[in-house]
Amino acid sequence: MFVTIIIFILVLSVLVFAHEFGHFITARKLGVRTDEFGFGFPPRAIGFYKNKHGKWRKVVGTQTYESLEESKDEKNIPKVGSTIYSLNWLPIGGFVKIKGENGDGENDKDSFAAKKIWQRMLILSAGVIMNIVLAWFLFSVGYMMGMPQSTIELGKHARVSESRVAIVEVMPGSPAEKAGLKSGDSILKIDNQVVAVEQDVQDIVGSKADQEIELVLASEGGEKTIKIVPISNSEIASGRATIGVSIMAAGTVSYSFFYAFAEGAKTTWWMLKEILFAFGGLIASLFQGESVGDNFAGPVGIANITGQAARLGFAYLLQFTALLSLNLAIINILPFPALDGGRILFLLIEKVKGKPVRRNVEAIIHNIGFMLLIALIVFITYKDIAKLF
Repeated sequence: MFVTIIIFILVLSVLVFAHEFGHFITARKLGVRTDEFGFGFPPRAIGFYKNKHGKWRKVVGTQTYESLEESKDEKNIPKVGSTIYSLNWLPIGGFVKIKGENGDGENDKDSFAAKKIWQRMLILSAGVIMNIVLAWFLFSVGYMMGMPQSTIELGKHARVSESRVAIVEVMPGSPAEKAGLKSGDSILKIDNQVVAVEQDVQDIVGSKADQEIELVLASEGGEKTIKIVPISNSEIASGRATIGVSIMAAGTVSYSFFYAFAEGAKTTWWMLKEILFAFGGLIASLFQGESVGDNFAGPVGIANITGQAARLGFAYLLQFTALLSLNLAIINILPFPALDGGRILFLLIEKVKGKPVRRNVEAIIHNIGFMLLIALIVFITYKDIAKLF
């Protein structure tokens, strides 16, 4: 459990840090002053900045950019001349403090509030873009190392090793579910016969209606052997027996350096579309009054899945981290208060109206949105913990 928590914190830190770095670097490129860029969350452990002479200086404690700017060194020169880069005591993710992000300083050239609407929208969306870029990078590295995926319709540049038949889905109430088979398990042998493609499994199982067979599986805990009795399935046109699983041929697929990045881009685009469709389905379910609680995972659920992915291997962890990064991107771009998408929505309203929404009104709406998000996280976390017992 301790290792799972550490891995989860590292994964979350990479995702949030990449997101904040997107905001930071885009703001800098567009001439907006970035007061602080930190790894982890305050209180600050230590920070570094350049003074007006370009010399690196150290800062500890809670001193802000403004207080350093107002104070002078022994030569009567303002102490701070650049962003404070800090390490903070809560090692989860990171943050960036941007001048004017709350609407102040609209008359200062280096303030976020003084920039054109398209520039502010770009800064706000840069975190989402960075999460998508991170996912592309992780998928690409995974393909260089060798990543598990379906071996159906692979390109000619793919290299496949460790071919196997993976279980994609286990049907409720089926012999497979009763025997303890799980999605993600791989079928290695049936009655001592090695199986490498779906047809092998279908041929052997299909001819063993009401007869006990022995399966050798590769699962999270290593290889295991189980016995199961296939049943006749009238819904299958051939009338063959089944154990109630959906399967596909899978293997460890790798590519050379340049093709790995091309395949990483294809996978990122495909996954992005699938996640968008999934979110659309969940939102539609909400409007139809259906329960969607079991379709969400909070911090506890994600930590548990992260631990499972890590135990399966580094390639699985890369794959899962990339998926989390895409999910984080999509969630953040939703037009909901307190999220980047919600702030972009207010900029669109400003564009239509010709003037911004009153700062205090926008702040109240974002605070309400933030509290609703916290309440949702608490509710989902409760559901996650309940599933563990």
